[in-house]
Amino acid sequence: MADEIERFITIPLRETKQAPRTKRSARAIKEVRANIVRHMKVEPENVWIDASLNNKIWEHGIRNPPHKITVRAVKFDDGLVEVSYIEPEKKSASE
Repeated sequence: MADEIERFITIPLRETKQAPRTKRSARAIKEVRANIVRHMKVEPENVWIDASLNNKIWEHGIRNPPHKITVRAVKFDDGLVEVSYIEPEKKSASE
C-alpha cells in the first residue's frame, strides 16, 4: 500500500535577512527543514532535502537566498519526507 502524502508548500524565507550576511543561505536551509517538520509532523532527521532545492537556495550565493520558495514534500510510509524544488509557472505575455 502506497500511503504517500504529497503537499505543495510555499515557504517564506524573510527571516533569513535577520541572520548575518555570511550565514543567510545556511539559515534558509534550516528554515525550510523547520517548516517541513511543522507541517508534515516528522522529526528533523527524517527530512531529506533534494539537491535541486539546495541549489536553488544557494543560487545567488551565501548572502542572497530567495525571499520565498515553493517546494513539493512527499511523506512516505516509513516517516521519511523528501523535499524538492518546484519551478514556478511562468505567466505568458498575453495575460
